Amino acid sequence: MAAMRVRAAVVAAAILLAATACDNGPSRVADAPAPTAAPSASGPTAASAAAAGSASAAPADSPKGPAPSTKPVATAQGACDPVPAGSYWRADVSRLPRHPRSATYVASIGKGAALTADFGSGQWDGGPIGIPVTVAKAGTPRVPVRFEYADESDPGPYPIPRNPKIEGGPAATGDRHIIVYDPAACRAYELFDAHPAGSGWRAGSGAVYNLRSQRLRPDGWTSADAAGLPVLAGLVRYEEVAAGHVDHALRITVPRSQAAHVWPARHHAGRRDAALPPMGLRLRLRAGVDPNRFPPQARPIVRALQRYGAIVADNGSAWYVSGTPDARWNNDQLHALKRLTGADFEAVDASGLMVDRNSAAARG
Repeated sequence: MAAMRVRAAVVAAAILLAATACDNGPSRVADAPAPTAAPSASGPTAASAAAAGSASAAPADSPKGPAPSTKPVATAQGACDPVPAGSYWRADVSRLPRHPRSATYVASIGKGAALTADFGSGQWDGGPIGIPVTVAKAGTPRVPVRFEYADESDPGPYPIPRNPKIEGGPAATGDRHIIVYDPAACRAYELFDAHPAGSGWRAGSGAVYNLRSQRLRPDGWTSADAAGLPVLAGLVRYEEVAAGHVDHALRITVPRSQAAHVWPARHHAGRRDAALPPMGLRLRLRAGVDPNRFPPQARPIVRALQRYGAIVADNGSAWYVSGTPDARWNNDQLHALKRLTGADFEAVDASGLMVDRNSAAARG
């Protein structure tokens, strides 16, 4: 427990440091990763169009409505861990059984497609590479937010400063995520497709997370991601890699997904095709891959994918792993991850980790 408290403090400090290490537009243009695919369908409309009336839209025994509260997550006094201890993000999946549909899912994602770090240093197409995190300081004003999918979004106001960091930069046309980490309140505020509007903002969807709770969103609700999961927890951060270990699962995107979701996901935005991966699917890098073949900045990511895996969170490019932009990333080292392809991955059956379908807590 002492080690976990120290880790919570380190991760929280990492986000605070990362917020000062990057901004919406580093001045130099690096040898950047390929750009992310077209904006994803994080809102409920895509799911409704593809899966109206589908029995796979939600488990039959998963009632809609607010999930029950659970016990607070223990963290170091004064620290707020953006990746809650004891949650599915922290679960070791290295020994979980291979999913019976693993080969089918991997083939549909792209067996020959390369793993790509969708983050780095410098700029791509005029904006930072990755999903930036804005830290809410004391006195950050709370502003109204108008949502396109208001019935599945947490209402405002949200603590958004005057010039928050936006995925892709202020002029971006992609997903335009805004992720606000409030360490004092131990909350995360996440917006998808966010645009300034008068004295506040308008967004496609939004979610607020109590980082000391294991409560999941109501089943069937989106978030700032198509899977209805938090974005913040799945991001790779420079400080984690610099410390030599990434102790959580990673957010990953796939080109197409099915009209179904599995725990811990709460939402989907796909088509009726059982050959496609469902939202929330856990993917794991094969144990036979040697992390020591990779440069220092790629090595901890490889190890994390073997131990914690990746969670299918959104539709986008195949095998794109998410992280925060940071001037200290070495893009050449991150590009070494492209040595890995879909053939190096397998889907795992993570159903045994579930304690309660409405809780993010994981067994083990």
